[in-house]
Amino acid sequence: MALSGFPAVSGVSYTMKTITPHAEDDDQDSDFKPLSADEAQQWRDANPQVSVWRILAMQALVGCLVALAAWVLTGRQSAGWSAGYGALAVLVPAALFARGVLRHKNVQEPGVAMLRFFGWEMVKIILTVAILVAAPRVVLGLSWLALVAGMVLTMKTYWIALVVQSRRSKLD
Repeated sequence: MALSGFPAVSGVSYTMKTITPHAEDDDQDSDFKPLSADEAQQWRDANPQVSVWRILAMQALVGCLVALAAWVLTGRQSAGWSAGYGALAVLVPAALFARGVLRHKNVQEPGVAMLRFFGWEMVKIILTVAILVAAPRVVLGLSWLALVAGMVLTMKTYWIALVVQSRRSKLD
């Protein structure tokens, strides 16, 4: 007998192994204890949220610094503009995404919230691609290396913001 999609080979048998759940998995689940309202509030106080707008502001600052560094290090204005345009290719879609998602943050239906999230994520991806496709027409003397550097460094800024925020909350 051949499984669907697999050719029959003489002398070879296809069998599926059944994996039974382990008893230790059940033990781990039984140790779970939901937080009380007071414990949840204490956890929230110890781990404050990072503002999306603060992260976007930090990304804008990093984008400007990368553009300036590209200009100074290469001596070419076009490298600075390319890096700045790369930063904009991250910032503009991210700001639109944040506004779209946060505008409806009190939605009660989880399915609707997830659909909106993925919808805005698609808008973000399409806008990013459109910005990148337009780059050769918008930036004179485009340097793709500087553009990608601007994008990557700007994108990774939110990790720095999260690390700084977690260290700040540990110090308090």
